[in-house]
Amino acid sequence: MRCATKRQVGFSLIELMIVVAVIGILAAVALPAYNDYVIRGRLSEATSALADGRVKMEQWFQDNKTYVGGPCPAATDSFTFDCSGSTVSTYTITANGSSADVSSFHFTINQNNVRTTTGLKSGWGSVPQNCWITKKGASC
Repeated sequence: MRCATKRQVGFSLIELMIVVAVIGILAAVALPAYNDYVIRGRLSEATSALADGRVKMEQWFQDNKTYVGGPCPAATDSFTFDCSGSTVSTYTITANGSSADVSSFHFTINQNNVRTTTGLKSGWGSVPQNCWITKKGASC
């Protein structure tokens, strides 16, 4: 009579631990990259609203011969905008991060189309910069 041996089916504890370790390593690499990608998407809200605000301020100036009282971009989910300090011949529109992940970002544009980054998240670069920094590690 033959003795039938049972074959074990399933995962061993070692195999399961290896899979968990691999998933942990992948998450440690992918999550920061994903977070930076999400931030970059939110920064486009600020830069597009600033560019649009500049066009509207120039249209206002053509109609009224002053920048005083010109339209300021409306707040978005991630940014608020400030147009205070406009004079007859000058203006500066400032975008300030308002949500937790972009709160340290600050961008400006003026009547001469000078674009400035005055605030960045730690690790994204140094400020001030005479351009809009919208990518980690980028420079003008």
